[in-house]
Amino acid sequence: MADRTGTFDGVHRRNLSKLLVLAHLEGPLSRARLTAETGLNRSTVASLASELADLGLVEERPPDPTNRVGRPSPVVAVHPSVQAIVVNPEVDAVTIAAVGLNARIVVRERLEMDHLVTPAETADLVAGTLARWRATELRDARIVGVGLAVPGQVRSDDGLVRWAPHLEWTDAPVRALVEAATGLPAVVANDASLGARAEHLFGAGRGVDDLVYLNGGASGIGGGLVVGGRLVGGTRGYAGEFGQNRPGIARPDDRRVPDGVLEDEVSRARLLQAVGLTHADEPTLAAAIAASGDRAVAEELARQQRILGTALGNAINVLNPSLIVLGGFLATLAAHDMDALEAAVAAQSLPVACEGLDIRVAELGENRLLIGAAELAFARLLADPLAD
Repeated sequence: MADRTGTFDGVHRRNLSKLLVLAHLEGPLSRARLTAETGLNRSTVASLASELADLGLVEERPPDPTNRVGRPSPVVAVHPSVQAIVVNPEVDAVTIAAVGLNARIVVRERLEMDHLVTPAETADLVAGTLARWRATELRDARIVGVGLAVPGQVRSDDGLVRWAPHLEWTDAPVRALVEAATGLPAVVANDASLGARAEHLFGAGRGVDDLVYLNGGASGIGGGLVVGGRLVGGTRGYAGEFGQNRPGIARPDDRRVPDGVLEDEVSRARLLQAVGLTHADEPTLAAAIAASGDRAVAEELARQQRILGTALGNAINVLNPSLIVLGGFLATLAAHDMDALEAAVAAQSLPVACEGLDIRVAELGENRLLIGAAELAFARLLADPLAD
């Protein structure tokens, strides 16, 4: 697409983007609120909203009858038919969902796997699921693309999965495979970085400019960083691999793997084993832990919390965030005894770096990676609603 930045057309496209992004991030907004937020005049906002409605990207609703201040203003909301297909391949399951432009999960399926899924098999599962949904739940949907949240290192400039060790993927062209199978544009990124994006925009990190996000999944621990309000990806998109760091372990009997990395010691598989499960989604594991009165389970939770506290302390000393968000099994680990985790973190952090720090569990729960993948798929549309 030609560079229209300095042209009237470029200004017009940016203004359309402003309105669509606001409706996307903030939910249904009155035209009056859009006018105030954008600094544009009322007639321009009305024209832009009408154009977005004609494009099928928003819908205009009658004014809120409870608003009795001033002249009633129509409400602009993203159109519910605009959706993205999102995919999270893991070692034990492939989760596929449709997510609306309003960050709502429309339909979701978790496909249990008894083997490591291949990139080609992933593409086939997405295509088959989408074809079935298009005849049922997504009959009236406008699918704009596919977003994939992969537990591995994904090259940011072309979406090539360079290394997903737990899936045994190396230089996997899953993006091209999914595009060929579905006929839709696809985008790929690291799952934890997408979780960070989702929690920053819609969840526990909303409105926070400096945060550390750690995600615990079946493939281990990854992370994402938001610094100065911007997601940090690193030179090629590989930033945030907290799980590969070697934490200090003060108690020799806490160590399970000689010279192990964080995800060897703080492990979903070890929690599953402690409660006697082989497979479980996040809510099932959390419920099993909450219901257990077994001393061995409590001891394993405490051991993992101590080691996680050291890893978080290191992150705090380096990055000085105001917030740490924990997702996946790490959220379960934290929620079991938040006071103990906070004490462990404080003991491993510089006192001044820890001042004002808050630790929260991910608000978006098991949907965080899916919503983050949808953001990836929606990015081009949000940047330019008139893009071909």
